[in-house]
Amino acid sequence: MEIFGAVITLIGSIFLLLGGLGILRMPDVYNRMQTGTKATTLGSILFLIGISIGHYECGCLGKIAIIILFIIFTNPISSNTLARAAHFAGIKLTSRSVKDDLKEDDLENKGEEK
Repeated sequence: MEIFGAVITLIGSIFLLLGGLGILRMPDVYNRMQTGTKATTLGSILFLIGISIGHYECGCLGKIAIIILFIIFTNPISSNTLARAAHFAGIKLTSRSVKDDLKEDDLENKGEEK
């Protein structure tokens, strides 16, 4: 079980590393947030699962499960909120972006208010 837990922990660490590299390589703030959120969510969950498998005798499975649930609920919500705030603050998308759904939603909402 310890070896299996170590392998899962290593896979989680690799996802965390790739998320960090993605943050450095992405062209704009929105892509960086998306890369960081997805990779760190999965990486953190795998890391914690690996720890709980490798050290199952410590009796900390309940605490780790609560931490994983917290990560699942808060990471995507906070990333979405930060992206919306950045968009409404006027931070531009990269020129390679194809579609801006928030701009379309904003135009639709302004049309409804008139």
